[in-house]
Amino acid sequence: MEEDTDYRIRFSSLCFINDHVGFQGTVKTSPNDFVVIEIDEQGQLVNRAIDETVYKVSEIQPEPNNFAKKQKLNLQNVIFQPESNQEVNPLTEFFEGDQNHRSCSEKQDTVNGATAKCEEENIDLLSSLLGEKTSELLNQFACDVKGKWNSKTDTFESSPEFSLGRILDRNQRAILHSAVRQTFPFLITVGKNSEIVVRPNLEYKELCHLVSEEEALDFFKYLDAKKENSRFTFKPDRSKDHRKAVHHFLNKKFGNLVETKSFPEQNYSVGNPNVITVRFREKAHKHGKRHFGCQEKQIVYTAFTLRKENLEMFEAISFLAIKLGVIPSDFSYAGLKDKKAITYQAMVVRKVTPERLKDIEKEIEKKRMNVFNIRSVSDSLRLGQLRGNHFDIVIRNLKNQIHDSANLRERIVEAIESVKNKGFVNYYGPQRFGKGRKVQTDQIGLALLKSEMVNAIKLFLTPEDTDDPVNKAKRYFLQTEDAKGTLSLMPEFKVRERALLESLHRFGLTEEGCIQGWFSFPHSMRIFYIHAYSSKVWNEAASYRLATYGCRVVEGDLVCVDEDVGEHFPGSKVHVVTKEEESANKYTIHQVVLPVLGYNIQYPKNKVGQWYRDILSRDGLQACRFKIPTLKLNVPGCYRQIVKHPQHISYQLAHHNAEGDVDGSHTSEAPSSLLISFDLDASCYATVCLREMMKHF
Repeated sequence: MEEDTDYRIRFSSLCFINDHVGFQGTVKTSPNDFVVIEIDEQGQLVNRAIDETVYKVSEIQPEPNNFAKKQKLNLQNVIFQPESNQEVNPLTEFFEGDQNHRSCSEKQDTVNGATAKCEEENIDLLSSLLGEKTSELLNQFACDVKGKWNSKTDTFESSPEFSLGRILDRNQRAILHSAVRQTFPFLITVGKNSEIVVRPNLEYKELCHLVSEEEALDFFKYLDAKKENSRFTFKPDRSKDHRKAVHHFLNKKFGNLVETKSFPEQNYSVGNPNVITVRFREKAHKHGKRHFGCQEKQIVYTAFTLRKENLEMFEAISFLAIKLGVIPSDFSYAGLKDKKAITYQAMVVRKVTPERLKDIEKEIEKKRMNVFNIRSVSDSLRLGQLRGNHFDIVIRNLKNQIHDSANLRERIVEAIESVKNKGFVNYYGPQRFGKGRKVQTDQIGLALLKSEMVNAIKLFLTPEDTDDPVNKAKRYFLQTEDAKGTLSLMPEFKVRERALLESLHRFGLTEEGCIQGWFSFPHSMRIFYIHAYSSKVWNEAASYRLATYGCRVVEGDLVCVDEDVGEHFPGSKVHVVTKEEESANKYTIHQVVLPVLGYNIQYPKNKVGQWYRDILSRDGLQACRFKIPTLKLNVPGCYRQIVKHPQHISYQLAHHNAEGDVDGSHTSEAPSSLLISFDLDASCYATVCLREMMKHF
């Protein structure tokens, strides 16, 4: 892949899992050749006009082909624009029906009663997805489970299971998971290699020992709906010990999702009973809203879609902040986006009205930015609050690998099909580590984790070997440590560097001064450097794991037992492979996960776990707790799958004829360009997928 020399050097040690030959080509010839469109949590492309979306659950199709229709493209001058007639998968808005499902169990406390009312609203949906026969068998399974629990012998010798079959489309799996759990809260669903398996919800049964079955039904529906700013209240309870037992159960089982509190019930005057209220844990940025019922000034939040071209995301945010009279930390977003590309992403800015944002539309066009889908919302975005990204990529100057004389067209098709079927190693991509040749972002993150604040500042301001004004200013600072003088040399458009220098000029280049300097950056940028270090270690760990054990799953590996999860899922879903499970080949490499460093993760129980400890020792982090109180940074860590698959792949091979026009793939001549489109889950990198495909970097 001929993207840039730094990429080839930095990622030359990473491995492949496919054995095809690959091909060569040029990626990112221009920003128009690399278009990234964020896919929101409802599965919609964010470049689509909001008011065009029409959801009709009755029009569910069994196998939707894509998130949106593709448009016809000219490979010579590819510019992707949002279409006004794109189709939307109607399945995705099923989650908006939470309130309907909540009413299903308000007055029902048996399986027959609970399903009878729900069937009126959900049977068409389940039947259309599963077929009437499977839907009826699911109802019978639910009755059997409930009947067993209601009998005197309410324990199972082995946990019964009911398979809904393999559901290849991820959107449909997500809808089925929610539909089954809303209809039958006493059941849980688990993903296994695209198969959905239904089991008894033992936590539901345990809760029924503490509260009424009606309350348990409604609570699990509330929990599955995950509706923001919503609360669930149990019936009044005079017994302090009993309330304590309920609190303990909820915090033990669901403490990472919800928080509980008891309040006096105002409608009672005798015995002073209390009610337990449950709400979802608030995000870190919701300061000042910790207490129920407090009256606070309403903060304005405005959501919009940002289109930018050949512009770094933090630079775009800094520019918008200046024009709107706010600070960069007032912006929130779901994920980072490439610089050398045309990107569309959802953003939210607080303390700015929709009218104010619309006022600067024309002005920011000069900076190769556009904003649209502007509307008021009730809250900020958080990192990871997206389903994934859609990519439209043009690879030019196609040719065979050195010493490969096979048909180029066949080589390309072979490579695409190989990655489509086997996947790619889910490495973090180059944009995670910055473009610097001398200093990468992971080095800055390591310095911060070691609380070397002054060193981290100097690393951030380390110049490259060029004589442009920015690097001249950085070089002057390292030579003189004169923040004021450096500020006069630093170009105006380097907003972050100037903010840091202004802080250093005010507080000095001391430990405390540098801490204040880091606070000139928003939290999302401070944590970005820590994540960069963790990502670099994860990449090395993945290579070591594959080099040591290959693609077989071995004892001590960590696997995720639920297929339909993102990168951030609770440790309860992580299982350590036993020797018996290794012998039985129970798991595949696609289920193996590795920890991303943090204070709340476990390591594999094999050679890979020891490798992690050796790396931390090498980097001086043996005692690191991955918390930096001085910078208000806490890094809990997470788990990341080793292998991922691109979804909804489509491609077109073309060549330029003598007149310079572009012909399609119906030709015997060697293609010169490849247009390829696909979707990736959140936190997956198209450049990494292409690297596996092309086998050239």
